[in-house]
Amino acid sequence: MALKSFDIDAPRWDQSTFMGRLKHFFNITDCRTVLLSDSRLDEAKALVESCRAGSIPPGTTEEQLHYAKKLYDSAFHPDTGDRMNLIGRMSFQVPGGMAITGFMLQFYRTVPAVVFWQWVNQSFNALVNYTNRNAASPITPKQIGVAYVTATSTALATAVGLNLYTKKAPPLVARWVPFAAVAAANCVNIPMMRQQEILNGIAVTDENGNKLGHSKKAAIKGITQVVISRITMAAPGMIIMPIIMQRMEKFKFMQRITYLHAPIQVMMVGVFLIFMVPAACSLFPQRCSMAVSKLEPELRDSIISQYGDNIQQVYFNKGL
Repeated sequence: MALKSFDIDAPRWDQSTFMGRLKHFFNITDCRTVLLSDSRLDEAKALVESCRAGSIPPGTTEEQLHYAKKLYDSAFHPDTGDRMNLIGRMSFQVPGGMAITGFMLQFYRTVPAVVFWQWVNQSFNALVNYTNRNAASPITPKQIGVAYVTATSTALATAVGLNLYTKKAPPLVARWVPFAAVAAANCVNIPMMRQQEILNGIAVTDENGNKLGHSKKAAIKGITQVVISRITMAAPGMIIMPIIMQRMEKFKFMQRITYLHAPIQVMMVGVFLIFMVPAACSLFPQRCSMAVSKLEPELRDSIISQYGDNIQQVYFNKGL
């Protein structure tokens, strides 16, 4: 049966629950989508926009519309509609993250190796953070550069400092140094990359998407949630994998195949990330909300003077 109308922006799953968000992010972080050509993604975007305009091509099925929306959500920015760079997409987090994290966990013993892999990781993170920012708040090339240098320096200082400090500590403690560096850098990288939102506020809207103003408090709430999500995303693989590898390396067969330790870690980290990327993204709703009573006095008074008590909550895109 031909579809006459279809609300393509209506969530397939309940976004107010963790399980609903988990299903959504399992759908859009599917790493197979990174293999698709730009032309295929543009076709999906055209179908989504056509559906939004109320013009569904004859013969289009509901499943085709759902798949087009999956490709659109995985590859195009929710604020601008522009196609995101491939490496910065959440659907690239599994292949990109598993390779970098696996090598960070394997090559942690020498300072040059620590420096190199932390630099690679922070370069990757900076691109991901920029790609998934709230695009309503522009950032200058200079600010991007400062954010990148600051976050990379934080990661290197933490990693190298702890690496030297743990020389006499139990081996397992040294294996956890990469995670400490990643966590510390995330606390710097994400706020720095999104500093415009903290300085000037993030655009907030009513339930129907009508813009109400800009809020610094909303920006801080959204960015804090993103930092927590990113650290949670990395934690299981970077905390549990060292324990597994330390025990596995005691077996004779593992001692005979030391050249395979890095590929083994990469693959095992990939298994963690397949589940942790959507799980971490699902911790908080992407369309974040905040009570009007918790906004800055000026913005709160402005909303109350215009709308009275009709608006109790404001909404904003917290980013990923």
